[in-house]
Amino acid sequence: MSREQKAVDRARKAFLTGRSKSLEYRVTQLKNLLRFVRERQTEVSEGLKKDLRRSECGTPLFETLGLESEINLAVRNLKQWAAPRPVSKSMMTISDQVYIQPEPLGVVLVIGAWNYPWAVTIGPLIGAIAAGNAAVIKPSEVSSHTSKVMEDLLPLYLDKELYPVVTGGVTETQELLKQRFDHIFYTGNGTVAKIIMEAAAKHLTPTTLELGGKSPCYIDKNCDLSVACRRIAWGKYSNCGQTCIAPDYILCDPSMQDRVIEEIKKNIKEFYTEDPKKCLDYGRIINQRHFKRLMALLEGSTIAVGGENEESECYIGPTVLRDVKPDAKVMQEEIFGPLLPILTVSSADEAIKFINQREKPLALYIFSSDNKLIKRLIAETSSGGVLANDCLMHFSVTSLPFGGVGNSGMGHYHGKYGFDNLSHLRGCLIKQLKMEGIMSLLMFTNELTKHYLMVNI
Repeated sequence: MSREQKAVDRARKAFLTGRSKSLEYRVTQLKNLLRFVRERQTEVSEGLKKDLRRSECGTPLFETLGLESEINLAVRNLKQWAAPRPVSKSMMTISDQVYIQPEPLGVVLVIGAWNYPWAVTIGPLIGAIAAGNAAVIKPSEVSSHTSKVMEDLLPLYLDKELYPVVTGGVTETQELLKQRFDHIFYTGNGTVAKIIMEAAAKHLTPTTLELGGKSPCYIDKNCDLSVACRRIAWGKYSNCGQTCIAPDYILCDPSMQDRVIEEIKKNIKEFYTEDPKKCLDYGRIINQRHFKRLMALLEGSTIAVGGENEESECYIGPTVLRDVKPDAKVMQEEIFGPLLPILTVSSADEAIKFINQREKPLALYIFSSDNKLIKRLIAETSSGGVLANDCLMHFSVTSLPFGGVGNSGMGHYHGKYGFDNLSHLRGCLIKQLKMEGIMSLLMFTNELTKHYLMVNI
């Protein structure tokens, strides 16, 4: 029996003991997870610095503060989330109990990503624990230092049988995917997602796929351009552009392009100084493979800002590309790096058409002071989420579901949505073994009503 198989087997046996179904036990595990997040900030930060050159203030901002908020929300609301949910009754069930009972699915596999390795690995785990499941945690091997921290320290705080951490690369993940799970939650790219779905299909296992895509950013003429470009620059270059919901490209009127470039250039300097390479707040590309991929995407495009790079350090400076054509290399795949193409469109109509001709993105950004235009773009396009007049911030709103549509993913999480996503919402009807006469009368009345309607309509 392989190490991966043993971990899954232990998790299933632990789940079958029933201890994770207890609300008190779930709350205890969630509070232990919260204690881990608070007590191990140093180790978490050190791992992220080694993997992504994440700054000291970047760790709480992009990783741990959101997790603390999610855990506290789950602890406060778990009793309500897990309670039976009454539903409306029909004439036939007027005297019966009719409700929805959330129940755990079983053993969940959580496969995390490397770009925000704590937020997108522990985030789904919170939902899994709250819903009463066991969960096998597979951190990304690409962020190797963070993966080691997770492997070494999480078992000191959580039930190590119910929530084992399995590390490794492709071979270990393939071995995990051979096992039967009750749900698989994957964050990453579409290519791997197809492999996961194929493996899941063999066991009829449902999946949640948090993917990405090319998230458009439309800038209307009617907006405060300086504020818009400031927020776009922050959203694009945070974590060196390695964010699934980063604005992938800009759509704007040709008359605006020069000013957009100047405003973004100004904000790059303000955020990351004259030399971003020396700025502690500016990160690095995760590895040389991704560095080379990004450099290849620059081919055939005109650099308006930035472009500086150094392979030995996996450094690519904040870069803006102008007059980009739809068939340019940089427009053929999700960028996932600090390259920001600008494409010009003559109207909102053309922008909508451009967006709809492509795969559905994970996010759509609209910058405009015209609320009617914003509502129109929402009504006439499709995306995982929409954010007007800012970037990234919708991820932090726990009352909104976060997830993709089409090629950008399936399923969602955050707050109660994460709980429901990893629960079975069981329909329950409890009838009584009495009142047979009344039930017969109701059935007769129902049939009589049907007959009357058929005859008279």
